[in-house]
Amino acid sequence: MPTRRGKRTHKKRAQLDDAHAHVVHNEDDETVAGPSIPRILVPTEDAEPDEPDETPVSSVPPSGDTSAASSTLHTPLGTPMPVTEGSTAVETPRNLRQRFAEMTREIGKAGEELSVRIRRKADGNFKVLAPGTPYDELELHDIDHPMHKKRRRHRRDEGWTKWFVGRRVLFPVAFALGMAAVWTATQPELLGGELTDLWPMLQSDMSNFLGNMSMLDSAKKAIFESRDFSVGDILSHELGLEAKHPVIMMPGVVTSGLESWSTEPIARPWFRSRLWGTSTMIRAVLTDKERWVEAMGIDLETGLDPPGHRVRAAQGLDAASEFIQGYWVWQKVVQNLATIGYDTNTMDMAAYDWRVAYYNLEVRDAYLSRLKARIELMHKLSGHKVVLASHSMGGSLMLYFLKWVEAEPDALGFGGGGGPRWVEDHLEAWVNIAGTLLGVPKAMTAFMSGEMRDTVEINPLGSYVLEKFFSRKERAELFRRWPGASSMYMKGGNRIWGDLDGAPDDPPNATDTYGRFFSFRRTASTKEEDMDRTNIFPNLTVEETVPYVLDHTSGAYQRMFASNYSVGFETDPKQLRKNAKDHTKWTNPLEVELPRAPSMKIYCLYGHGKETERAYWYVKGEYEEGEGRDALGTQCDAEDDMCERTPGDFPLMRNHRIDNDVTLKHALPEVRSGVKFSDGDGTIATASLGAMCVRGWRGRTRWNPAGIEVVTREFLHQPDALDLRGGAGTADHVDILGSAPLNDAILKIAGGRGDLVEPHIGSEIERYVERMRWD
Repeated sequence: MPTRRGKRTHKKRAQLDDAHAHVVHNEDDETVAGPSIPRILVPTEDAEPDEPDETPVSSVPPSGDTSAASSTLHTPLGTPMPVTEGSTAVETPRNLRQRFAEMTREIGKAGEELSVRIRRKADGNFKVLAPGTPYDELELHDIDHPMHKKRRRHRRDEGWTKWFVGRRVLFPVAFALGMAAVWTATQPELLGGELTDLWPMLQSDMSNFLGNMSMLDSAKKAIFESRDFSVGDILSHELGLEAKHPVIMMPGVVTSGLESWSTEPIARPWFRSRLWGTSTMIRAVLTDKERWVEAMGIDLETGLDPPGHRVRAAQGLDAASEFIQGYWVWQKVVQNLATIGYDTNTMDMAAYDWRVAYYNLEVRDAYLSRLKARIELMHKLSGHKVVLASHSMGGSLMLYFLKWVEAEPDALGFGGGGGPRWVEDHLEAWVNIAGTLLGVPKAMTAFMSGEMRDTVEINPLGSYVLEKFFSRKERAELFRRWPGASSMYMKGGNRIWGDLDGAPDDPPNATDTYGRFFSFRRTASTKEEDMDRTNIFPNLTVEETVPYVLDHTSGAYQRMFASNYSVGFETDPKQLRKNAKDHTKWTNPLEVELPRAPSMKIYCLYGHGKETERAYWYVKGEYEEGEGRDALGTQCDAEDDMCERTPGDFPLMRNHRIDNDVTLKHALPEVRSGVKFSDGDGTIATASLGAMCVRGWRGRTRWNPAGIEVVTREFLHQPDALDLRGGAGTADHVDILGSAPLNDAILKIAGGRGDLVEPHIGSEIERYVERMRWD
């Protein structure tokens, strides 16, 4: 089929019409004949055609004169030149283009099909390739390639419209716009107003945004799709693994989406919108921060919703599969479970309002009762016991549920009434993923001073919203209005976390200790040689830090904490049994017993090998308004001239912040910007992740009287540098939910092959627990 350009050339070149010779020109300016393009016919006579006559002839005799036959003009092939009646002979064409046209017209009268090509020579001229004809290798010195002129003529005919939208204009315009965008990015003040504040957030999270939200679907599939389902595919193929035990997942703090259900005028514009976990959160903070804070907070006096607002946890698998669009949480686990046969009938997400204290989750939402009923239904329909999989703070809530479900409501007025056999009869295993069992060090700083960047697994974008648009004081007050998060206070005191002389997880040959959990600098110098006991005080251990933090909170918060949580250490078996009737003890594994369910298994799966906050340097600022008071001082007295005060006011609380000026590179452990780092998963220290699993619950102990088998498997943090979430080898606190080894373990346990999940210890947790005081 001739090309469109070939048709136009053929149409305008009348000399080639009769020959049907179409010439196609390639990128290298060489003309080639297409499969059905040139059709030139040569004579069928056997005789060799005569050589072209180069002698010019000026005229011919009249057609009636037979004597002139010998002088009749001939074509280059020897055939008589046709002369119409009444015409006179014309001069033989001398122009090469005309001669070539004449030749093609003559040899096209009759003959066999022949290929004719025009080829460009090295010197830029052209020649004819026509094997079997006298014009083979004919030099065409005096003509331009026909396609060249056609191209120039075509461009002139396109008009100004196509020229304007062509590369001559669009490329420089696009380049100018791109340069303007880059310049604007370096001048955020030009954005004005709230967008000026929002711009740094977009810059700081751009890599995460691009990695999770802006990839083309085709690129995403090429990179990630195979890995998303690969674990399930492999286990299904190699082990024949299929869905067996129903699975219920319990997410951690801040990863469940929260929706507004209030129809009051103040909240009606947000009806059924997610105030936490979508872009609506960002828009709400930008447009009406005070109303968003009011809606997101919990009334500390009642422990329930503030007046005018009703916020509830989203439900279903989508409630915690992603935190914000593109930032997955449980999604990889759901995908792999589905690969071996799970669906909404055999797996579920037990999402909850993580702001609410666990006791009030039952009072307000009947959360624990509904979870119990769901487990019983799944057990009945499938005929198999249920596997519970919790992550992060979900581990503390799971422990609370195990005690609640056994408690008798008639005696306590609060309990599930399942009795001591319920767990044994209904639960196959508890998969404890990166559980906050003994607390989170950096959660303490969130309650103390509101310094909560990346605290307890929060998404970088959500964390930035809280840090950028709220002062430290506002962030601390907001965090204190989330009673559920207070379950992450550090537990066990100095027995677990050490004292001023040392801590179990101190590195060998330490020059400092994690046991000094809060250290206060009382000198202007930040030099290492000036940091000694004479100018660093107070040094607070964990046991001293908890009351210190509480003293800097409101009375309402302190009453809420005391009525819901306990952070002690209990060794008396009788008291441990009594604590089964005290719900304030149920989140602390050191103050309650595990259920008497010997056939149930506990799998402790967590990461290590990632730098994690462990202890802090703090600095005190000015006194400020607040309902708390400085723990080491006294309330100001009007007659005390030495008391710091402002005219007409008596502030009771001093501003606190992490002392970012303190960096001790040669100390062991090293201090950077006021923080001492230890081993962990980036959020929770290894001592909290593994102490109960490796020592407290191992074998038949006072905290595990039934001798429930506990399998501890640690995963070394080995992130993929090309994957923004760490890839298959990550052991980060949140990203571990997408790692291949963790998904492999979850699927084996759910599929009834938990025996294939073998214990593995890679950290120094065994050395840590040997140095803890358990008796």
